[in-house]
Amino acid sequence: MTVIGIDPGYAIVGYGVVEYKSNHFRMLDFGAITTDAHTPFNIRLIHIYNELCALLERCKPEALAVEKLFFNTNQKTAIDVAQARGVIVLAAQQRNIPVFEYTPLQVKQSVVGYGRAEKKQVQEMTRIMLNLQKIPKPDDAADALAMAICHCHTSGSAISTYLNKR
Repeated sequence: MTVIGIDPGYAIVGYGVVEYKSNHFRMLDFGAITTDAHTPFNIRLIHIYNELCALLERCKPEALAVEKLFFNTNQKTAIDVAQARGVIVLAAQQRNIPVFEYTPLQVKQSVVGYGRAEKKQVQEMTRIMLNLQKIPKPDDAADALAMAICHCHTSGSAISTYLNKR
């Protein structure tokens, strides 16, 4: 199974593509789609959409795993990230790629085995699981790879069935 994990944002969208076969992971690609801070927001969304469409066409993932949004104290930022997330979901849906959502707690539990793990612990375990020399940079790409690993661990399990019915 080939899965693309996405860490949504509007300045930086992290992505990570992994292959999961016979309980083994292989990193296929990772990186970030970036937009310039001085670019009008609507143009930033177009750039994210176009770059992600090209990435999906190139990688041909069987599933897209994306962080489930939660609203923190800065609602303007959350709304902007939600809009960027919307174009991400749209790009996947137009290609009939199923979209799965996971909370940060679920990713930590899946990758580290502890839902309250620190970011560095998740990054290090991601590096180990993918047999990489260094932790992927930027952090958004490392987070996206962890998201993909989370989906691989939970797909086909009872938790995946439960999460997707919600």
